[in-house]
Amino acid sequence: MLVLEGATISQTDFHLRADLSVAAGERVAIIGPSGAGKSTLLAAIAGFVSLSGGRILWQGQNISGLHPGARPVSILFQDQNLFPHLTASENVGLGLRPDLRLTASDRSRVEAALERTGLGGFGARRPGALSGGQQSRVALARALLRDRPILLLDEPFAALGPALKAEMLDLVGTIAAQNGTTVLMVSHDPEDARRFAPRTILVADGQAFPPADTAALFNAPPAALAAYLGN
Repeated sequence: MLVLEGATISQTDFHLRADLSVAAGERVAIIGPSGAGKSTLLAAIAGFVSLSGGRILWQGQNISGLHPGARPVSILFQDQNLFPHLTASENVGLGLRPDLRLTASDRSRVEAALERTGLGGFGARRPGALSGGQQSRVALARALLRDRPILLLDEPFAALGPALKAEMLDLVGTIAAQNGTTVLMVSHDPEDARRFAPRTILVADGQAFPPADTAALFNAPPAALAAYLGN
């Protein structure tokens, strides 16, 4: 279980507090007004933003003081973080070895990850020769290869069209279910949350609220969410 226990983030005039828990293997969306702290919340879980108070626990272990690379977390960002001079296989291989000194076994795992994300045969292509959806799959394959139990999605598919975005969300959902991965997904689109996540965290008014049933939350949104949605 992922637990944020009195977790507080303070940056100049920005403050966010979270007291919540997410079960292992659960898929949870994160939604709220722009600037409320959705991405900052993910960054704190990943270790890129330090807490000013409280702690973050995974399976009972306090991970608050761990370096990002030592946390049980992978994160996908909006820009995919692909290196244009590297091939798809090399970009994926970075998930195993940053120096890309891959063994034969490593290379087999890279190819398997590409196959699993529908990119079999595309390993030699560079990002510039791939479509937006294919680039998203490369980034996903790299995250999967790291084999961390928590996957954080900071709107990595936001630039895709509706059909392709839905396809990517379904792919992540399928693989996460197979691996038992805990997924937290930032989204601005209620339909993405409905499609992907049974429960949703609302971030608003300086608070990340405990996960609530997604359908119930959008059917009867609290004032801050209603204002954001234009209801």
